[in-house]
Amino acid sequence: MNNLSMDRVAMAETIPEVGITVRLSDASVGDRGVIIDVRAEDDGKDHGVDIEELQRRLLEFGFVEGARIEVIHEGAIGHDPIAVRLDDMRVALRRRDAGDVIILLDRP
Repeated sequence: MNNLSMDRVAMAETIPEVGITVRLSDASVGDRGVIIDVRAEDDGKDHGVDIEELQRRLLEFGFVEGARIEVIHEGAIGHDPIAVRLDDMRVALRRRDAGDVIILLDRP
């Protein structure tokens, strides 16, 4: 298991009778699931825009509760940015912005 996978396991939360939830930023290529929360928070990182604007942009791109999502690609350097299939479209975003999207992973 590589370091990214170990970090992902450490960050995952298991909800009894539901499954494993992770931040989209901690998901790996091939992970699939459904968005259960989109919550832009002030984490001290520079997102380039204020929190309300980031929240609005994510929602406008289609990152909404109930949307199906799959991680389809990640950048070669630092695994950033990531590309996801979001319902019927493809979207690329920075991992630090993807951290505001919580997904419930499909069971293997």
